[in-house]
Amino acid sequence: MVLIQQQRSWSTRLEGKKKRLAEVEHLVKGVTIPTEKIVDVLELLIKPGDRVVLEGNNQKQASFLSQALVKVDPERVHDLHMIMSSVSRPEHLDIFEEGIAKKIDLSFAGPQSLRIAQMIEDGRLVLGDLHTYVELYGRLFIDLIPNVALVAADKADRFGNLYTGPNTEETPTIVEAAAFRDGIVIAQVNEIVDELPRVDIPGSWVDFIVEADEPYELEPLFTRDPRHITDIQILQAMMCIRGIYEKHGVQSLNHGIGFNTAAIELLLPSYGEQLGLKGKICKNWVLNPHPTLIPAIETGWVESVHCFGGELGMEKYVQARRDIFFTGKDGSLRSNRTLAQLAGQYAVDLFIGSTLQMDAYGNSSTVTKGRVAGYGGAPNMGHDPGGRRHSTEAWYNMMTSQDELARGKKLVVQVAETFQDANTPVFVERLDAIDVKKQANLAVAPVMIYAEDVTHVVTEEGIAYLYKTDSPAERREMIASIAGVTPLGMENDVKRTKSLRERGLVAMPENLNILRGEANRSLLAAKNIDELVQWSGGLYEPPSKFKSW
Repeated sequence: MVLIQQQRSWSTRLEGKKKRLAEVEHLVKGVTIPTEKIVDVLELLIKPGDRVVLEGNNQKQASFLSQALVKVDPERVHDLHMIMSSVSRPEHLDIFEEGIAKKIDLSFAGPQSLRIAQMIEDGRLVLGDLHTYVELYGRLFIDLIPNVALVAADKADRFGNLYTGPNTEETPTIVEAAAFRDGIVIAQVNEIVDELPRVDIPGSWVDFIVEADEPYELEPLFTRDPRHITDIQILQAMMCIRGIYEKHGVQSLNHGIGFNTAAIELLLPSYGEQLGLKGKICKNWVLNPHPTLIPAIETGWVESVHCFGGELGMEKYVQARRDIFFTGKDGSLRSNRTLAQLAGQYAVDLFIGSTLQMDAYGNSSTVTKGRVAGYGGAPNMGHDPGGRRHSTEAWYNMMTSQDELARGKKLVVQVAETFQDANTPVFVERLDAIDVKKQANLAVAPVMIYAEDVTHVVTEEGIAYLYKTDSPAERREMIASIAGVTPLGMENDVKRTKSLRERGLVAMPENLNILRGEANRSLLAAKNIDELVQWSGGLYEPPSKFKSW
């Protein structure tokens, strides 16, 4: 028996898109939106309840489009479901205050973390979920498919082809998710030119381009001035190099943002050289072009760097060091946040980062009371991926079982001083994230890195080699032994700590032949921004706020 089905359309999304495009024909010129018409166009192209991806990543911000979005009429455009990897500009939340947007899914909200927490408490914003970057990008192709994507690029030609320059970041991923499901793609560009240096995104993926009234905002997020690196951070860096990188033979790695990792980078040409480790550790990197990596590059430590995004002021240096960085024919950096996250998840030996809170067993989070910061890509890179099958010395070195099917493990290192600013202890009995879960109506607590994935914890007191034990009670003892005078650290038993040190579960600087008195700024390969410029041969051009001369 053959069932006769009612005829249906299989192209409703395309038909809907064509209808929207037709509504703006009188306002646009081909694929170009006149700069002064952007608000009018957005009011016609975006419909109530749409899922809208607004590019706002760690550095590159579609600032012209975000400022235009907050100006639309809430009577015409409202209840939007925003999808943003980084909530970092005031207007990102102003659209919720104005009633234009209602719900958000995000990864990171550093600069706006306090405000977003208050808005959740006041009921002005509905939080979908806090995601890792890769998780959020993945959902764009599954259940968060966008109706509209608002992105940023350096240049466009009159056909809509885009050149993203050194800050490609997540733009291709966002555009692809919308373009191939009949969503609408609008790209703000700094200028429209006749010929592009290279085509990063083809015009067939882009519906409209608009020349911004000023260049998109670019933040030097990964620049750390060596002047602010402390002796404690230098001590921690020495312990990391000696007690982790050398011990396990770490050759491929990711460094998170921070002065503690900047200290490691600046110690490689000095302390690392003293230890004879060049060519043995820290050869292949996935990270933004940190200025503090310049001395290590210049002295031959670094073989390759793949970048999530660019870094303001590093453009000429990257172009002049093609053997190290991924660059196009024009010499500019080719970054890609999605691919870099995947490389950091599966291809590197080690991830090292910091946190705001850690509990007694090693669970950590940057989400604390009154502060919904999110965690960006740390959970992607800060876990042991079960899908990994290739072996390296460092990965294999982490094996603790003699079972025939035993596997290695990625090194996940958390570095933290025992107290934050205002004398707030990092080590706590219970993470604030548990309370935030209730406040924000989340299904699970927003833990950044779970204890099961943390292999090493480093403080100014020493290193806890957590991967060496499966006992929760012993993990607690190990962390307590390096937790200083925090409440958890006060549980420390001197005799028990001695036993942990003798068994190699904990190492203090003295166990690593590190003299605390030698941990000072004289070891840094560069002690200020000016010296980084000198190391670069004048190629590094730091933003004015970092100049001290």
